[in-house]
Amino acid sequence: MFLSTYENKLDKKGRVSVPASYRAYLSNLGYNGVICYPSFNNQSIEAWPQDRLEKISNTIDSLNPFEEKRDFFATSILSESTNLQFDSEGRISLTSKLLKHAKIKNSMVFVGQGKTFQIWEPTMFEKFKVNARKKANLNRASLKWEQQFNK
Repeated sequence: MFLSTYENKLDKKGRVSVPASYRAYLSNLGYNGVICYPSFNNQSIEAWPQDRLEKISNTIDSLNPFEEKRDFFATSILSESTNLQFDSEGRISLTSKLLKHAKIKNSMVFVGQGKTFQIWEPTMFEKFKVNARKKANLNRASLKWEQQFNK
């Protein structure tokens, strides 16, 4: 899984090193890169393994092909997605469009989200994190453990 947060900087050529634990997880899934797209929930970059993006693509495909919302999702996610391959040192080159969306100039924070991760501008993430913690606390009763009984 993608866990924890890591801060890294763009190098002079516009590349950033993806955290080693994230690369190891992707490698175990058989990927040498990650698919990124501008989040439409936040001013961040969503980063997903290919199988996860294929899952959402299949969900979009299951919608009526003549329904507007199918086009909305396909345009917002699939057409905005970029497959970024790791170089020999585990770096990716984020596009200027992605960097602009997330307002990233130099530093960025990689934020584990379990099956996916996000990339944020550090100050914006700190603000989001404070608000997210408050809202998570208010909504904590909605997280239910799946109960399994051994017989």
